[in-house]
Formats: sequence, structure tokens, C-alpha cells
Amino acid sequence: MSNHLTEKRLGYALVLGSLAALGPLCTDLYLPALPQMAVELDTNTAASQLSLTAGLLGLGLGQLIFGPLSDKYGRMRPLLWSLALLLAASLWCAVAPNIDQLIAARLLQGLAGAGGAVLSRAVARDLYNGHELTRFFALLMLVNGLAPIVAPVLGGGLLNFMNWRGIFGALAVISVLLFSFSAVKLHETLPTERRSQGGVMVMVRSIGRLMKDRQFMGLCLTQGFTMAGMFAYIGASPFVLQQIYSLSPQMFSLCFAANGAGLVIAAQVSTRLSRRWGELALVKTGLCVAAIGSVSLVIAAALHTPLIMLLIPLFFSVITIGIVGPNAGSLAMQSQGQNAGSASALIGVCMFALGSISVPISGLGGTSALSMGMTILGCYAIAITLFITLVRKPLAAA
Repeated sequence: MSNHLTEKRLGYALVLGSLAALGPLCTDLYLPALPQMAVELDTNTAASQLSLTAGLLGLGLGQLIFGPLSDKYGRMRPLLWSLALLLAASLWCAVAPNIDQLIAARLLQGLAGAGGAVLSRAVARDLYNGHELTRFFALLMLVNGLAPIVAPVLGGGLLNFMNWRGIFGALAVISVLLFSFSAVKLHETLPTERRSQGGVMVMVRSIGRLMKDRQFMGLCLTQGFTMAGMFAYIGASPFVLQQIYSLSPQMFSLCFAANGAGLVIAAQVSTRLSRRWGELALVKTGLCVAAIGSVSLVIAAALHTPLIMLLIPLFFSVITIGIVGPNAGSLAMQSQGQNAGSASALIGVCMFALGSISVPISGLGGTSALSMGMTILGCYAIAITLFITLVRKPLAAA
């Protein structure tokens, strides 16, 4: 590949990765402020976690809106609509007077943030296929991976100068910048002749066909339940590490960033290995890492080990996303050239909708290291079971 094409691919990864990072930014930037927010709004841990659940649910449902819309109207118009909506939702979050309004605003913010996530994958499928698509997904994860690393650190730093409302104000500023950047730098990648024809029912039927595809849904659900384990960690870790293990918001942010860095490194290494081993083998490897890490995490939590003995298996439980994510996502998207937007949407729904369920489950009976570990283990166990049941071996040759 020429230097020009390499630079072009990297440039697209930077732009699309920034858009895909909207989901993690909306989720992770305010994580260090969750305990503070619960106190200021006079609510409990479970209710404050519902603001995270609402955002994840919105990120999932929004995929079903913006994915099919992009197959019908092209990629650019739905993208700009989503960024305008994100600005309005972020401002509402910043001024919400109570937890009920904040939850509603977070749902809308998630819906808006879904546009960048689903369209970044759809544009990648417009441009690439096969191993090139896997490599591009890895570049997306590299750029996108900076968000969960930087976001909590930035959020913890911002808390030195402002409260949680200011963090949502920062998200409003980011939405304005991305709207301007996208309008100027990006171009349409779905020609008119390749767009879906017909109305809403055509889009619904497209989703329906995908849901009947055994291998596609197997990969979607495998990735989705793996990500659900990740979101259980995201929702529970601020309370486990700050309230139970007495870490400061800044120290929590650094621990969170270390796990994010491991995830990014795992994604890059696994993608380089995919050419030699194949994506299917890497998914299997990632699920093995998930099983070992999550079982070790539950044992450490049950034994009330020192913090470092909890953080080690937690690290391996998290980095499995970097192995399973790009490889399962690439395999799922490779056969969906004509329905890339809808396929991307369904992948996103599996990730964020299941994540929105796992977050409150991790807080049942009070958030603890054991409840977090058990939820992660349960999600990974379901992912492994579905992979074995639904994904057939001939896919390796697809």
C-alpha cells in the first residue's frame, strides 16, 4: 500500500474515530463525577447509575434510527442531524435540576451520540472489505480507544475546576467542534444508486433479514454480551474504587486509563495477528482471555484481596474487548455490503442495549467488587455460549 493510501486511511480513521468516540465520551467523561452528582442531586447510587443506563440505552436505540436512515439518505445528512441533537441534549444535561430530568436528557444524549458510532462503521464498510476492513476497524479502535483513556482522566481533571454540570457543558462544545469539522472535512461515501429504496418498512425488513442471519447474529450477540461486561465495569468501578477502596477521582481516572490503554494495545496486536490466524481464531482467543480474567476477578473479589490483586484480573477482563471487538465486528460486517448501515446499527444495538441492562444489574443489592465481578462473568459466559451455539466453523473461510 502506497504512502498516500496509508495517510488517507489514517486520516479517515482520525475523523471517524473521533465521531465513534462520542459514545465513550458521553459515557466516560462524567464517570469520576458520579458520586458527586448523586450527592448534589440528593439521590442514591442506583438512581445515579440510571443516568448511565439511560445513555447506553439511547446509544443502542439511536443505532436503529441512524443506521437505516444512512442507508436511505446517505451518510452525511444523518450524521449532521445527530451532532445538532447532541448539542441540545448536552446543554439539557448541564442544566437538569433533578435526577429525573437528567435521566431523560441522558437518553436523548445517547440517541444523538449513536449517530457518530453507527456511521463511522458504515463509512468504513463503504470504503473497505476483508482484512483491510479489519485493519481499519483496528485503527478506529486505536483512535476510539483514546476516548476511554483520556475521558476519565480529563473528567477527573475538570472536577478540580468545575462540577459535574461543567463536564456536560464541555460535551456541548465538543459537539459543536465535531459538527463543524464533519461538515468541512467529510464527504458522502454512499452514492445515490446504492442507497436503499422505499420507506420505513423497507428499513424494517432490512433489519428483519439481518436478525434471521444465524452467523451475523451470533457475532453480534457475542460482541454485544462481551461489551455488556465492559459496561458493567464502567458503571460499577467508580463506586467500587472510589467509595470502597477510597481512591481519589484522579487516581480512579488513572486506573481506568491504564485499562483503556491495555484495551487499545490488545486491539492492535490482535489485528496484526488476524492475517496469520484469521479473525475467527482471534475471537476464540479473546473469549478464552475473558473467561480466565472474569473468573479470577470473582475469586479476588470474594476473598476481599488487596486492591492490586483485584486490579490485575480486572485488567485482563477489560482488554478482551480489544481482541473480540474488532475481529467479531469485522466478520459480522464483511458480508453486509448492501446493508452496511442497518448491519452497523444492529451491532450497536447489541452492544449498548445489553450494556444498559448490565449496569443496573451490577448495582443490585448495593454496588460491590463481587457484584461487579459476577456481572462481568455472567456477561462473558453468555457471550461464549452464544458463540459456540450460533457461529459456525465455515465462517473462517468467509
